[in-house]
Amino acid sequence: MNKKIGNIFKGDKVIWMVFFFLCMISIVEVFSASSNLTYKSQNYIGPIIYHTGTIIFGVLVAVITLNIPCRFFKLMTPFLLLVTAFTLLWVLIGGQTINGANRVISLLGFTFQPSEIAKGTIVLATAQILSAMQRENGADKKAFKWILWITIPTCFLIGLENLSTAALLFAVVILMMFIGLVPLRQLGKLVGILIFLVVIGISMVMLVGHDTTGEEVAKTEQTDQQPKKKNKLEKLLHRADTWKGRILKFGKDDVTPQEYDLDKDAQVAHANIAIVSSNIIGKGPGKSVERDFLSQAFSDFIYAIVIEELGILGAAFVVFLYIILLYRAARIASRCENNFPAFLVMGLALLLVIQAAFNMMVAVGLAPVTGQPLPLISKGGTSTIINCAYVGTILSISRSAKMKKGPVGTKNIG
Repeated sequence: MNKKIGNIFKGDKVIWMVFFFLCMISIVEVFSASSNLTYKSQNYIGPIIYHTGTIIFGVLVAVITLNIPCRFFKLMTPFLLLVTAFTLLWVLIGGQTINGANRVISLLGFTFQPSEIAKGTIVLATAQILSAMQRENGADKKAFKWILWITIPTCFLIGLENLSTAALLFAVVILMMFIGLVPLRQLGKLVGILIFLVVIGISMVMLVGHDTTGEEVAKTEQTDQQPKKKNKLEKLLHRADTWKGRILKFGKDDVTPQEYDLDKDAQVAHANIAIVSSNIIGKGPGKSVERDFLSQAFSDFIYAIVIEELGILGAAFVVFLYIILLYRAARIASRCENNFPAFLVMGLALLLVIQAAFNMMVAVGLAPVTGQPLPLISKGGTSTIINCAYVGTILSISRSAKMKKGPVGTKNIG
């Protein structure tokens, strides 16, 4: 019996344990944080059954993925690039709007986010380019251009509707190029250009976007006035109002509790209340109070609910799980004899861990609200299943990639 179970759960056992704990925490915390969904649907058990089913399906996807030899992932790259380009254009033209942005495609009764597929595809393509263009002293200078030719258009299409996801993906690609020994001079120029573009972008957002802090006044004035037509720049930056509001809220000076506006800053305010009231051991699973006031308690702000219910110790344990995931991925990469699986496993691990860091920083007030879910813990459909596929890919590499025999040294080119 144990042998049969071992044949199913192949690969790195530590990553399997991390994956198991994250899934269990997800089921418990999403069940607790879904109070708004249960109230609206009048179905107490429905949301958690759906989420548990998604987790179970995600585990099956991980098991299937880990049984694919890592050499076959290279063959998927051209197909996935075509799917990514097609679906990203499709979602911009005919996608469903969620929170003011076209992010979801509906197909045959199912919905999915093309950006989730795009993230893994770009990491896969970057790993393949870096491995194919490795030389004795590092990556060929042309690798930098090839990677940007693929990454920039993809991030641009994602960024029109989901800027934080585009920034996350670009950051992962830069780290992969650093790990892949792309010349530092090229990376330095890229970082300099990015800083310049960020300054220009923030200036454009502050110029084009409208301050939504006076939202109620604006709504009363619109009853007597015709809606103002947007120019081409405003149409292109139609998310500028949201971005400007997040920048202004994050840059706002600290205010006293008496001056804090719970209506305008509800998400951040109730997340802060959840954290402050947690203590060391928390209130206990299922005993959150702020879940009833946080509209995205089961998604963007689930880490605040984790802190409230499991306390500082539980929050630290979640952070520890992601650190272990990254550490084990680095260990697997260091043992790979060839470059492609090493770069791929590091890229996927960075994708999961950096997104987790963004989410947790938002929850504790160290970063502006980005809308990024907590990987493998937040409630989700496409994102949960795709993240499970990423874990399955890491497990596949740990199981099927050719490993070095003896002390860790220099990888072969390939």
